[in-house]
Amino acid sequence: MTVDRVELSAPVVVGSGVAGLSVALGLPESTVLTVGSLGSTGWAQGGIAAAVGDDDTAELHASDTMTVSGGIAVQRAVDVLTAGGSQAIERLLELGAQFALDDRGELKLGREAGHQRRRIVHADGDATGAEVQRTLSAAADAHDSVDVLEGGRMIDLLRDSEGVTGVLAVDAAGRPVAFDAPAVILATGGIGQIYRHTTNPEVVTGDGLAAASRVGARLADLEFVQFHPTGLMAGLDPMPLLTEALRGEGATLIDDQARRFMLHHHPDAELAPRDVVARAIFWQHDKQAGAYLDARSIEDFPARFPTVFAYAQDGGLDPRVDLLPVAPAAHYYMGGIDSGSSGRSSVSGLWAVGEAASTGVHGANRLASNSLLEGLVFGALVANDVHNAQGLGGRIGSWTAGISECSLERPPEIAAVRQLMWDRVGLVRTGSGLWDAHNRLLELQPVLMESVPGRVAFEVASLVTTAALRRSESRGGHYRADYPEPDPFQANRNLVEPIPEETE
Repeated sequence: MTVDRVELSAPVVVGSGVAGLSVALGLPESTVLTVGSLGSTGWAQGGIAAAVGDDDTAELHASDTMTVSGGIAVQRAVDVLTAGGSQAIERLLELGAQFALDDRGELKLGREAGHQRRRIVHADGDATGAEVQRTLSAAADAHDSVDVLEGGRMIDLLRDSEGVTGVLAVDAAGRPVAFDAPAVILATGGIGQIYRHTTNPEVVTGDGLAAASRVGARLADLEFVQFHPTGLMAGLDPMPLLTEALRGEGATLIDDQARRFMLHHHPDAELAPRDVVARAIFWQHDKQAGAYLDARSIEDFPARFPTVFAYAQDGGLDPRVDLLPVAPAAHYYMGGIDSGSSGRSSVSGLWAVGEAASTGVHGANRLASNSLLEGLVFGALVANDVHNAQGLGGRIGSWTAGISECSLERPPEIAAVRQLMWDRVGLVRTGSGLWDAHNRLLELQPVLMESVPGRVAFEVASLVTTAALRRSESRGGHYRADYPEPDPFQANRNLVEPIPEETE
């Protein structure tokens, strides 16, 4: 296969969501490689958590984040995150973001699970992600030094003996291109599409995690997947998300006998941490007792939650009079490429940011609405670190042996991987189920490795499964039915040092 080479004088950012664009806008010059015109940010309904209320502080926000994290979030990273909240909101307002205001003209703040205060900044009720994406995309369009290449997709990272030197991608026409760059920032998002049921768009397959693993970058907390409790059961893939803000505004969860089952699972009932609510709903379905979101008490629903209202209408439901059938879905990944606040990976020339990174701010369970905040706060810090890095660029790297011969077509076997991960590496895990997943993945490996999408699916699924086998306890998003209690001796992050694959 003939591969064109393009030498870039500026860093390349892979991904155009809140994290990727925050990095790009913070650099003097950058190239953004994106599959489409929008990142996953546009799908975020909830909002941005920030301590901007009169009764709130960054320290209290940090305390809530640590409490929900299962005890393994990194305090210094959490402090950086929450301290940067008000500045991040101010920056978005300066760029023209339109957030909801109260009667006094001040930011209208909502509350979600795990938060002791109303601190959720939102736009159009449940369209905060779309507004943030619109704001940052417009800023990037107006920024002459941000060059956005749409329609391309990363296949692999380029590297030499010293580190990462660029990105191997296909352009919008399907032609392979090697971009040699002074630095690479992975903002590729999570891994939701390796699960049968997910709220994530089709492109969120874990490409960045797989590529970083191939070059030997240190990874962290790979077993921790967050399942959103309330996906709308409408037979769609991805599943429409019913934002947690609904429960913050009084919506309740009931069974098929109209009983509030969350009262028996946690003192905070519907506002319990997401992992608790998600498993409770999972068990409801397991015993065929039903699970429904009752949002009929919310006044002026279409105006306050237009996105959810549209989803429900598409499914033939009216939230003002109908109960909404719900089930959990893979939503957010707490694991990723190990990096501190600067985003630096363990491999020279490679940074990670947003959901692709594991900075330690989420631990075993993410606090609601901390994800957009993470992209904004750490995106700015990563841009600063990349800009100040010395001695990068000017090298020609190679890619993983044989990957350029792989097909770019999506093999049908990926459907089997997604179902396997849902059945065996989902909300409730067991040692026997995880070993079954491990062995089945090995059986599927030969055919999956013949294509780039199949290879990514195999690599990501294997990483999550192996990590889940190693953690013989239950903590946050990782629940082992054979080890249902947390083990104080395992109250730490799990780091993985992959062996780099051979290059061409």
